[in-house]
Amino acid sequence: MAAQTIRDIAAALGAEAFGNADLVVGRPSEPAEARAGDLALAMSPAYADVLTTSAARAAIVWQGCDWQAMGLEAAIAVPRARLAMAQLTQALDQGPAFHGIHPTAIIDKTAHIGDGVHIGPFACIGADSRIGHGSWIDSHVTVGSGVAVGDTAILHAGVRIGRNVTLGRGVILQANAAVGYDGFSYATAEASNEERAFRTAGRTALAPPADAMRHRIHSLGSVIIGDDVEIGANAAVDAGTIRPTRIGRGTKIDNLVQIGHNVTIGEDCVFSAQSAIAGSANIGDRCVFGGKSGCKDNITIGSDVVLGGAAIALEDVPAGRFLMGYPGKPMPIFRAQEKALRRLSVPKDG
Repeated sequence: MAAQTIRDIAAALGAEAFGNADLVVGRPSEPAEARAGDLALAMSPAYADVLTTSAARAAIVWQGCDWQAMGLEAAIAVPRARLAMAQLTQALDQGPAFHGIHPTAIIDKTAHIGDGVHIGPFACIGADSRIGHGSWIDSHVTVGSGVAVGDTAILHAGVRIGRNVTLGRGVILQANAAVGYDGFSYATAEASNEERAFRTAGRTALAPPADAMRHRIHSLGSVIIGDDVEIGANAAVDAGTIRPTRIGRGTKIDNLVQIGHNVTIGEDCVFSAQSAIAGSANIGDRCVFGGKSGCKDNITIGSDVVLGGAAIALEDVPAGRFLMGYPGKPMPIFRAQEKALRRLSVPKDG
């Protein structure tokens, strides 16, 4: 980062500066690697020992930190470490620079390109699509026909956008994300084995049906993504069958997440890596899905629900619940069952 005073950095973070507020620092750094001119990021007491032996003269520290005892000349105290990290990194990241439209980009003559748009090498922009002002389309991005991309969106290299998808303002899609392609949906001429299994609850042996051919159900719907949504690398959001798949404003989706067709997701939700939402599920606002968690199709999960890592919801979940395990259970029940299992005697080998 450009050199700044401790006073200016504290003001940008809305935090309090201590010591020599006129001290100038350069790059942010982990405490163990900090040099004299760096700003050490030590926002937890866990960094106390390494900060004491660090070469840093200034640091961002936790509230109540005895920064002078650690040999620092200046410090910025923050009440919430991760929020401070968000503010600091946002201030330091200058974002992609504007380069204009590369000559190898293929842009349909009916597409509308807003002002200040960058379109990188070998990108393809489909017919009747609209790219909002100030958007960044990186190399090898494909934007299908009839797509609307909001202002200041960022589509990183290799992103694929299917037909008629709508992306809101400030949407960020990381490399190789795929949005708006066909969902995993097939039908058989007679009851399939999975239908028979559920219908009989596994009490009847399964056998080959007379006609096992899977007939493809095409996804004629689209995807509508709200403002400020972020979707991680190699994540996939399937198009709806008839109605659109919807993702609400401010929702954040990690790498390698699968969102099935017809799913509706509310605002400010978080989906961690390898979580999966089956088709036609309805997710409320501010829900959090831990890594490898998910839910079955056609269920409703209320707002403010948290699924811990690898938890799977198999039925409707009321608002405000914290689920763990498979099948997902409210945390108090899950803990009671785990304790009961640990109390069981374990037979010795042999």
